Amino acid sequence: MYDMGTRKRALALVAQGRSLNSVSKETGVSRMAIRSWQSRIDPLPRMQRHPCARCGPVPEPLADEAAYSYLLGLYLGDGCISAGMRTGYFLRIACANAWPGLIDDCATAIEAINPSKKSARVQAVGCVSVVGYSHHWPCLFPQHGPGKKHDRKIALEPWQQEIVDAHPWEFIRGLIHSDGCRITNWTTRLVAGGQRRYEYPRYFFTNLSGDIITLFTDTLDRVGVEWRQANHRNISIARKASVALMDTHVGPKY
Repeated sequence: MYDMGTRKRALALVAQGRSLNSVSKETGVSRMAIRSWQSRIDPLPRMQRHPCARCGPVPEPLADEAAYSYLLGLYLGDGCISAGMRTGYFLRIACANAWPGLIDDCATAIEAINPSKKSARVQAVGCVSVVGYSHHWPCLFPQHGPGKKHDRKIALEPWQQEIVDAHPWEFIRGLIHSDGCRITNWTTRLVAGGQRRYEYPRYFFTNLSGDIITLFTDTLDRVGVEWRQANHRNISIARKASVALMDTHVGPKY
């Protein structure tokens, strides 16, 4: 993939009467590429790189920070970034077939953040991987790295934390949609001398990474949701007022 400056310089040398062979040696560009530029200098649409707000000389705010906050939660839970065969990267978010609304929301978020504005869906057994291809996923999600997330340090960059602070519920929703659930628990109470069944809703979030759990609970604290740590990898939200807040801003998967 050659930038427009390289293309124009090569064609300018050809216009001076230079042979394709000599221009190729000077610029390091193949003769076939230079020959093709003589009829079309612009890259084909499928080869064009799309600008990224984080990659310019001065990083700019993302166009849809709410969508980014949601996608960040999905990525930290069930997402991964892998290198393509040649160049670029694939962002994959695994979504269970049982939640078609979640799959749609995930695709919408990827399309809002992917500089190419594209996503694809890959069906597997019991799940759909929502995929976006871009050269820019590592700069948009600097938590990308070798190995499993729970085996390495996970921390937000200051610009990411600013987005989460501005859109905390979207971040919480993304984490719940990836590694959480809303369930109905039950217990028994003594009423009028007899035992009666009592049901109540509860949210759970499960993750093996202590860093990701801390990001989740810190954000819950900011929005006033009470929680407790059931064990080293499970966060429980069961108090009535807090569940009501979660129902208002997150809700069950669908």
